Amino acid sequence: MAAVEHDADVIVVGAGPGGSATAYHLARHGVRVLLLEKTEFPREKVCGDGLTPRAVRQLIRMGVDTSPEAGWLHNRGLRVIGGGVRLELDWPDLASFPNYGLVRTRLDFDDLLARRAVEAGAELRTGVNVTGPVLGPDGRVTGVEAEVGPGKEPATFHAPLVVAADGVSGRFPLALGLAKREDRPIGVAVRRYYRSPAKHDDNYLESWLELRSKDSGDNLLPGYGWIFGLGDGRVNVGLGVLNSSSAFGKTNYRRLLTDWLANTPADWGMTDEANAEGPILGAALPMGFNRVPHYTRGVMLVGDSGGMVNPFNGEGIAYAMESGELAAEVAVQALARPAGADRERALTAYSTELKLRFGGYYRLGGIFVKLIGRPEIMRMATKHGMPHPMLMRFVLKLLANLTDPRDGDAMDRVINTMTRVAPAV
Repeated sequence: MAAVEHDADVIVVGAGPGGSATAYHLARHGVRVLLLEKTEFPREKVCGDGLTPRAVRQLIRMGVDTSPEAGWLHNRGLRVIGGGVRLELDWPDLASFPNYGLVRTRLDFDDLLARRAVEAGAELRTGVNVTGPVLGPDGRVTGVEAEVGPGKEPATFHAPLVVAADGVSGRFPLALGLAKREDRPIGVAVRRYYRSPAKHDDNYLESWLELRSKDSGDNLLPGYGWIFGLGDGRVNVGLGVLNSSSAFGKTNYRRLLTDWLANTPADWGMTDEANAEGPILGAALPMGFNRVPHYTRGVMLVGDSGGMVNPFNGEGIAYAMESGELAAEVAVQALARPAGADRERALTAYSTELKLRFGGYYRLGGIFVKLIGRPEIMRMATKHGMPHPMLMRFVLKLLANLTDPRDGDAMDRVINTMTRVAPAV
């Protein structure tokens, strides 16, 4: 049998933050990378557009200029609103993470990261819709089938390793029989842009733990909300509902968003439809490793494809980029070994390391999701927790997963111990 000619050492499916981060770190190590993206850049994505210091760290590791002069809006921390309290919590000062967050729309954020991957040496091909895997006689994936361009011309690309970074749809892992796990948390988020001169240059990300409409009285609307200034005259406004809520799957989320915004101050500009830019768009948030295993038969799952959204705060970009960097590190070591059992042994380290890093933390996140899905617990937590800034600083560190692993303060040590002793998901 003739040997297959490889088009690359690694094929990365999807040029979102996870895919581009994977391609960048692989290319920096001299690996031949083919990065396949079904759309054309720039392109829109449903997202809150807010980045915590955990995501900022990954941008810095990719050599991205995060200065205001480069088009980034910096923020100092998180403003939490709930229980009748409005609390501003600065990002913690840590050795492991920067002390600022960022906001930037996905319209050019993803484009910027894909260009960084290209600058590092990756080959980016847009307009390539990957439709499924190519399987070898042993059932191992040896490449991808795709449709290329407007004419959907069939094409096949080969590589000894494929990284699935195709987002929440996870069509590539689904084709391998890797379905979502129903016992893991999942959320739904909707968002819209509004022109808001009063809120657009806010130096805090704003999180609403309680949502009310004008006519809801003391009854809370389901979910949590956010308002993130973009610095260009607009804000990104949205809300999320978790599957632990009785309203999950039974609610008109777009109506829910407008009901909440109708109760915000008029000078914010979100009660007037004339200030809206574009439709209300929604997306699922796959959390807590809801698709596993993260490596199997020549395929590594990165980011949303592997259900890596943080259950505590709905953050996905940081974990997509972090898992992408880890996937690249493992792949580089594996590809230096001969094909066969030795290489497979190296590749299985990816799933093992992901569990070590996030398994216990995501287990705690799953418990958290179940608790806050009960309105009476959420009401009690906001009422009794919000008035205590020290407790809320602890909660911020826990929810944003921001601690120093060594030489941290007492809060860091408590959180690190909790995640270490929790059984991995």
